[in-house]
Amino acid sequence: MFLAMKELMHSKMRFLMIIITFVLLAWLVFILSGLGNGLSTLAASTFKTMKADYVIFEEGSQSSMSKSLLSDQLLAEVELLPNVSAAAPMGSTMATALKEPSTKSEDKLDIAIIGINPGSFLEPAVVEGEGLSSDNPTGVVVNSTMKDEGYNIGDTFQLDGTMESLTIIGFAENQTYNHVASVFTPMAEWRKITFAAPGSDKGVAGPVNAIMLQGKDIDPDVMNSKLTNTDTVTRAAAVQGMPGYKEENGTILMMLAFLLAIAAFVLGVFFYVMTMQKTNQFGIMKAIGASNRFLSKAIVSQVFVLSVTSIVVGVLLTYGTAAIMPKGMPFKLEPGLVVSYSVILLIIAMLSSLVSVRKITKIDPLKALGRVE
Repeated sequence: MFLAMKELMHSKMRFLMIIITFVLLAWLVFILSGLGNGLSTLAASTFKTMKADYVIFEEGSQSSMSKSLLSDQLLAEVELLPNVSAAAPMGSTMATALKEPSTKSEDKLDIAIIGINPGSFLEPAVVEGEGLSSDNPTGVVVNSTMKDEGYNIGDTFQLDGTMESLTIIGFAENQTYNHVASVFTPMAEWRKITFAAPGSDKGVAGPVNAIMLQGKDIDPDVMNSKLTNTDTVTRAAAVQGMPGYKEENGTILMMLAFLLAIAAFVLGVFFYVMTMQKTNQFGIMKAIGASNRFLSKAIVSQVFVLSVTSIVVGVLLTYGTAAIMPKGMPFKLEPGLVVSYSVILLIIAMLSSLVSVRKITKIDPLKALGRVE
């Protein structure tokens, strides 16, 4: 470490250029991961925050709410199955909110109507106002982002293309579905909105899109064998089944993978070139008794210091960037995500340094000393 620090202090400009390059790579990695996580949260935070462990869909629906249609009469049967502690129906449909009595297109807001039973474990925690009530079927709990669009407690809005109107009675946080604000409504009102057209419920009694389950060690195969025309999956699998979710996240992950691969190549080249430039120095040190182990530790220590410094600066720049980003931009950088990618970047840098270490072990002191630059 002593040798590594002495060289860092001596060749400040050379190492500063490496740090700047590494900082930019780390900064880009953190920005992309934050954007990816933000998009993921915006697409499925309602599903992710629900206190459910498993989801029952219609067979053949590919774990998609929009393709599934079940009867809530299954509830009584499901609740009796092994390891099921609670079950609750859920429905979802996309709609457009229109401030009454305006008909201007700029006043329209895309929303997701989420139908649940008031008081069930699917109901989100209310941060302002009050929760759902069966006595007030048109009262809804909405995501707090609707405040930014001018909606407040007590406001009534109409659903575009229908005669239905809903009144906001409460706000919840982190409740979005398919990139739009979630609007939680009693199941009876959701059915009224979703199946307004005659025959759209396909004759199903008490139609719902899915049945959410709470319970440990539930075996989906056992559930499917005991229920007719159903497909039971974990909540994580249900999230993956949302339209476009898997493709969206796959794109971000591929971009990150390519960026990390590029980072590994760039850092490896930097460290290798620096080692080549110091071949004579290493040859002299070997000639006076320095071992390969000693020189390798000096290189690895040097890379470690450079990497940690660059990653810390990259993290600080990322949080600074997040602070000035537009409020509507889906950016969410969680501490766990920062730690994970910091460790990945550090591992990449350390592995890249092994190319230089291998070169050091092959340096012949006599050839190095006699080398003509």
